[in-house]
Amino acid sequence: MHNAPLLETPARSGRPRMSRRRRKRLTIVIAATVAGALVATGGAIVFAYHQATDSIVRSDFVLPQVEEVAPEPGEQNILIMGMDSRVDQNGNPLPDGVYEALHAGGADDGGYNANVLMLLHIPEDRSKTVGISIPRDDYVEIAGAPLGVTHSKIKEAYGLAMQEKMNELSWGEEPLSDDELYQQARAAGRQAQIETVSHFLGDVRIDHFVEMTMGGFYHVAEAVAPVSVCLNQATEDSFSGANFDAGVQEIDAKQAMSFVRQRRDTGYDGPFLTDLDRSRRQQAFMISLTDKLQQKSTLMNPKTVWSLVDVTQKHVALDSEFDVLGFLKIAHQVSQTGAEFVTLPIVGFENIGGADVNIVDIDEVQSLVASILDGSYFESEVQEAADGTAEAAGEVADPAADAEETDAPDDDVTQESADEPQAPGTARYDSWEEPIRAGSIPCVN
Repeated sequence: MHNAPLLETPARSGRPRMSRRRRKRLTIVIAATVAGALVATGGAIVFAYHQATDSIVRSDFVLPQVEEVAPEPGEQNILIMGMDSRVDQNGNPLPDGVYEALHAGGADDGGYNANVLMLLHIPEDRSKTVGISIPRDDYVEIAGAPLGVTHSKIKEAYGLAMQEKMNELSWGEEPLSDDELYQQARAAGRQAQIETVSHFLGDVRIDHFVEMTMGGFYHVAEAVAPVSVCLNQATEDSFSGANFDAGVQEIDAKQAMSFVRQRRDTGYDGPFLTDLDRSRRQQAFMISLTDKLQQKSTLMNPKTVWSLVDVTQKHVALDSEFDVLGFLKIAHQVSQTGAEFVTLPIVGFENIGGADVNIVDIDEVQSLVASILDGSYFESEVQEAADGTAEAAGEVADPAADAEETDAPDDDVTQESADEPQAPGTARYDSWEEPIRAGSIPCVN
């Protein structure tokens, strides 16, 4: 077995160099961003459609192990990929001001890893849309074994295949321009990433893909700012640039990047944060961002709309068959019924070849995905909720309950609740394991 090299695939002047957590983690930032951007673009100014889509980077992909074809206009499985690169879709560096706002280095930093991976399953009746988030460090089989790597972190399939294709084209006989070489290499990266995800999930059908850069997220936040967020505790972080008060607050685009990237607190008495809290931050921000995008006043602002058009042109890639107008209609239907987000489970952590990876149970993962796609997942979820309600009711109604406990609640709990009143229109989430639901501003760690 060949393992992936420890080095990330880097970006240098827009081109790659030639050298060769736990359950229910919710990473929906790219999915909601892209959907919101495309909905805003097509919904506010119809004639902007052609301007927005004609310049979008597109490429094809195939799934040799999947025979099923999606009925039209039936259910849709769309793979959302959020890239770690600090360049646009054409490999061009971002403006200096954007790098300063990202607080994540410059064009030479990052790489061509798919740091956000989510399969968006939209059923034919649009009733139970679900985003299946895939932890980026899951150790899986890589489709095609690019550069001889058979197993690695799932996020690295893109960069490995891209680099292999770049090597092949550079030594090939056919003369190619730098742009042609770059785009063909990226297409190879998408093919490997999509095929790897499909096989990992149980050879599931993937109908389309949407890819977005880190800079794209920043520009979406910039176009619609300010966005309301809520934190359970004040926090600061010298690495991400975060510096936030507790409670509800409105943040600009630069603060938004710090908000969704923070995974530690470097202050004196701040909260203990991990990468799981960063995922929770991203989810909370996207719920607020999507709500902002759905507001009529946001979509009727020409400056906002044209900013989002520019985002789709420079920071989004789609497959050749992706129908943007058709997706806008589907996205509108989904927005009426809502969506649920599930993250695939892991069973532990290991260090393989010097890299920290997530160990997964393939059978468990594929069984969970199958239950989501056939709808049985939701039936068991409803039953579990009903059982929990019945159990709670039984406890309250128990005549043998200790009278002293029921008559005299814990003073500490009572005082804590009094000191931290629930702000109107918010919902508090203390654990990253709790599903966040739309309809209110999530208060998170």
